[in-house]
Amino acid sequence: MIFPPEGNGPYRLLRAFGGAPVAAFEASLADPEGAQRARLGVVLGAVRGTLFAQHHGLDPVVDEASFRSAVPVRSHAQLLPWLDRVEAGEAGVLSREPLLQLVQTTGTTGRPKRVPVTRTWSNSVAAAQRLWVLGLLRDDEALAGGSALSIVSPAITGRSPGGVPFGSNTGRMFLEQPFWVRWRAPVPWSAYLIDDVETRQYAILRHALAHDVRSWTAANPSTILLYTRRLHAWWEELCRDLRDGTLRRTGEHGLRCRALAGGPRWPWALRRVNCWLGGPAAFFAARIPAALGMDVPLREAGISASEGYFAVPVDDGDPVAWLCGHVLEFVDESGEVFWPWELTEGRTYRLVVSTEAGLLRYDMGDLVRVTGFAGRAPRLAFVGRAGHELSAVGERVTEAQLLEAGRRVCPDATSISACIHWEEVPHLRVALGLPASAQAPAALAAAFDTALSQINLEYADRRQSGRYAPSALQLVAEVAWERWREQRVRAGAPEAQLKDPVVLDAAGFDELVALG
Repeated sequence: MIFPPEGNGPYRLLRAFGGAPVAAFEASLADPEGAQRARLGVVLGAVRGTLFAQHHGLDPVVDEASFRSAVPVRSHAQLLPWLDRVEAGEAGVLSREPLLQLVQTTGTTGRPKRVPVTRTWSNSVAAAQRLWVLGLLRDDEALAGGSALSIVSPAITGRSPGGVPFGSNTGRMFLEQPFWVRWRAPVPWSAYLIDDVETRQYAILRHALAHDVRSWTAANPSTILLYTRRLHAWWEELCRDLRDGTLRRTGEHGLRCRALAGGPRWPWALRRVNCWLGGPAAFFAARIPAALGMDVPLREAGISASEGYFAVPVDDGDPVAWLCGHVLEFVDESGEVFWPWELTEGRTYRLVVSTEAGLLRYDMGDLVRVTGFAGRAPRLAFVGRAGHELSAVGERVTEAQLLEAGRRVCPDATSISACIHWEEVPHLRVALGLPASAQAPAALAAAFDTALSQINLEYADRRQSGRYAPSALQLVAEVAWERWREQRVRAGAPEAQLKDPVVLDAAGFDELVALG
C-alpha cells in the first residue's frame, strides 16, 4: 500500500481529508483497466453534445475500441482549428463545461499554445497534487512545519481575442491549492505579479529569506540554480532589506525582519527540493546540492504539463501513472498504441492523453520510459521531447525555428546547425554555413539571439530571466555540410532522403565544424 492508514500526525490528518483520491489511487494500482474505463466515461461525458463530438460521431461511443476508431491521434497543430474557436470565446466546442480560462504553454512557433481549463479537469489535477503532498508528509513529518516555497508565474497574464483569460498553469495550480497550503507560502501572491523580471526575483528572495523554508518547489531545476546565483549577486542588498524590514526596490516597509550572518548561502534548514529530474533537467538537478551548499534530497515534481497531470511522484521512486485523472495512451516506435496496463518495463513510449477539458487523443510529443510498476500501474520517467528539438530548460527550439532565425539574420546562409553547450547556464552553439563570396553581417550572434527570441517565446523568456546565456555563433565553410552528407552516404544512408543536420548533440556538432 502506497498510502497506509498509519503514520505521523500531519500525514494521517491530510490522508483523512483527501480520502477519495487516496482510495481511488490505491484501487488503480490493482485495477488499472477499471480506473481508466471510469475516466474514459468522465471524459466522454464532458464532451458529449459538443461540436467536436458531433463532428466525430462520439455520442454513441461507449468503449475503448470505438473511442479509438472515432478519434485519431492529433498534435496541437492539428487541433488548432478547434482550439482557435475556443480562444474566440465560442461555447460548446470541446467541452460542455464552462471554460474557466486558458493556460499558456510552449508553442512550436512564435504563437504560444493555449489549452482549455474546466472545473472537472482542474479537480483531476488538484487531486494528483494532493497525493504528491501526502507522500512528502508521509516520508518527513518536519515538512508540515515551517514554510513551503514555490516559484510560479501569474495565473492570468492576458486575454485571448475572444476575451478568454489566459496565463500560467503553475500559478493557476498554486491558487487551486487548499488554504492551508497557500497559508504556508512565504511569498505573498503580489510578488509573483511584479512585471519586471529581476525585481520579481528579488522580491521573492526577500520574502522567502525571512522565513523558515523547509521545502522548495520549482518545475525546472535551472530555476533553483538561477535563484542561487541571484542570492550571491544581491547578498548585501538583501541583508540590508531583511535587517530594516524593507523591500527598497518596490518601496515596501514594515516587512518581516531577519538577520543573515556569514556569506551568501541559504539560511534555511531545507529538507526537500522538488523539481523535474528526468530528461535534460537531470543535468541541472545534479548541481542543486552543491549550489545550495547542503546535501538536500530531491524529489521529482511529476510528469505534468499545461495539458494535465499524468504521473504522480508518491515516493522517491519514479512517478506512478495517475490513472484516476486523464485517459492515458502510449505509442511505441512502430506506431502501435497501448493502454497503461499493456506497457513493458524498460521500453520508451510517446505519451497521448485525453482530458476532461476536451483534448481527445492529444499527442503530447513527450517520451517516457517505463521503469517499473506500483502494483499494475506503470512507473514513468520523462526522457525528452519526440522529434528534433533543443531543450535545456524547457525552451524547445525546433529545427524550423533555427532555420528561420538564421534566414532572418543572414539571408545568404546555406546551412545552419546547433547544439546545446551544457553548463550551469547553458547556451546554444550555432554553426552558420556561408558561401565564400558572402559577407556576414556585424554582431551576428546578437542578431541571431534577437531573431530566435522573436520566433520562440520560451527561448526569449529563458534569456530574459538569466537561465540561458547568449548564443555562441561561428561561421563555417559550407563545404562542411557537403562533406558530412558524403560521409553518411558512404556509410549507407539513402542520398535522396538525407537532410542536412540542424539539431545535433555536442559530439556531432564538433564533428561537423571540424569538416569545414
